[in-house]
Amino acid sequence: MPWIEANGASLRYELSGSGKETLVLMHEAGGCLESYEDALPGLEKDFRVLRYDQRGFGFSEKVRELTFDGVVADLAGLLDALKITAPVHVAGCAMGADFSVGFAARHPGRLAKLVLASPNIDSNAGRGQQSIERAAVAEREGIRAVMQSSHDRSYPEHFRAQDPERFRRYQSRWVCNTPASFTAAARMMLAVDLTPEYPKIKAPTLVIGAKHDGLRPPEKAERVAKAISGAKYLLADTGHFMNLETPQLFAETVVAFFKSKL
Repeated sequence: MPWIEANGASLRYELSGSGKETLVLMHEAGGCLESYEDALPGLEKDFRVLRYDQRGFGFSEKVRELTFDGVVADLAGLLDALKITAPVHVAGCAMGADFSVGFAARHPGRLAKLVLASPNIDSNAGRGQQSIERAAVAEREGIRAVMQSSHDRSYPEHFRAQDPERFRRYQSRWVCNTPASFTAAARMMLAVDLTPEYPKIKAPTLVIGAKHDGLRPPEKAERVAKAISGAKYLLADTGHFMNLETPQLFAETVVAFFKSKL
């Protein structure tokens, strides 16, 4: 998997698949391009798939400060560096959905269709103290110190039991995050309120609410769908990380939407 300079950062990426259209996958907080590895077989036969580690995560350049606009600009820079000029499909889960919204609002001409799984709406300030406290523990004691509490909220036992090995692989990757970048992401998201961004989205959009999402309940996703002109809403039998917890369902859902005639 190669690295490339984009928007002033070294980003690890992988471009695979045989389709004529490009599908960009945006990973969740603490994730990496491997977050989509189990969904990939269901995507590559229809699309050229671009996965990458966002700045601060995976094997991309590590940082102590992040800005939302900067992370969104990284995707535009990556497409430029790879000379991908045609409009792309974008799918993001959880915090990856947040960055997908930012890209859709700022670069409408570069977007074909959009899928948002477990998106957010309204200010993050209400859960800010909890996020800052967890980030402080991670900085002081390391990522493992906050792993159980984080995953108890984000990865329901129901899905762990369905595929224990998948969950084990997820935890093994997640615990390798650097405390500095993890904390920087938490601080960054405190100031983010995407509510004004949703009316700016003009591309055909599918919003997915997750029945088992305790962090961003499906009612929030439904509100997001109502805020985007013409968006479709789907309630799915999945959790906060659809790409990780139900990868086959994720692949089937996004392929059906991106291939549909709208």
